[in-house]
Amino acid sequence: MNTPGTIDRPLTHDPQKQAPMMPSTHEPAGSATEDFTTSGANDSRQNRTREMQLIPEALARAQMRERLHEAQRERQAARLVTARRMQRRAERASRRARRALAMAVMQ
Repeated sequence: MNTPGTIDRPLTHDPQKQAPMMPSTHEPAGSATEDFTTSGANDSRQNRTREMQLIPEALARAQMRERLHEAQRERQAARLVTARRMQRRAERASRRARRALAMAVMQ
């Protein structure tokens, strides 16, 4: 069997690289539908397939972006907690210093 490919087992699965189906010469004219190009359908099928293959990649990118934003929000919250803690500590130290100054002036 020297045929390069059959319908069931084509050489390639890429529709654009497959040979177009031509009507045979021994059929009477007008017995079948006219030959028309389906490049639009093939292109959309190719794009849909490409898009379908890229969906997990886009989903992973979106999840990573969400994780990065979440980590950034957590870091910002931790910085805010630390800043408030330091502010309270500074206020306590300021009150102690004022009290110590007042005690020194009173004596």
